[in-house]
Amino acid sequence: MVKESGSSKTKVPELVRFGENVRRLRKERGYSQEAFGDACGIDRSYMGGIERGEHNLALVNILKIVEALSLQPSEFFRGMDAPPKKARQPK
Repeated sequence: MVKESGSSKTKVPELVRFGENVRRLRKERGYSQEAFGDACGIDRSYMGGIERGEHNLALVNILKIVEALSLQPSEFFRGMDAPPKKARQPK
């Protein structure tokens, strides 16, 4: 887990990556956070918490987000894949 600076709260890295992916895709589609929350049927302030990695969402809310982004679940989660690790070069 990642500890927030100046806070006793810790964030789960997977939730942070999920939120970053939501934010990136939302912005690519030109949605404000409020308009996107409306499109998903999720309150804007709760959506902000999602994007900051503060909420562990239920599957139904994940699917609402994916649908509002006009993606298949597999397409959405591909955006969370870690970049491939570089092979070590022999010395």
